[in-house]
Amino acid sequence: MYSARDRVANEEWLNRIERGADRLELGSDARSVAADLFLSEAPEEDRSKRAIAAASLYAGALIAGEERSQSRVADAMEVTRLSVQQHWKSVLESAGFQPPSW
Repeated sequence: MYSARDRVANEEWLNRIERGADRLELGSDARSVAADLFLSEAPEEDRSKRAIAAASLYAGALIAGEERSQSRVADAMEVTRLSVQQHWKSVLESAGFQPPSW
């Protein structure tokens, strides 16, 4: 779980998630889930936050039923597709979800 302090400390990254969600035309459920996933998993290093933010947005879209490709999410978040691919399952698992096996 995260605190209000975590939300304030990660405001820049939450804004990036919002901008990425705008580019992908995602609804409010996907945005909310992505933010929750990110805040629950937010690493200390800024370098890692970029990948976790992108993976959180991808996973949030999946959970909300608004699936987007890893490539589209990566482009919207300005990371490589590999960054999304490497982190989205661990983001889901950390939140207590069972990632799909496909």
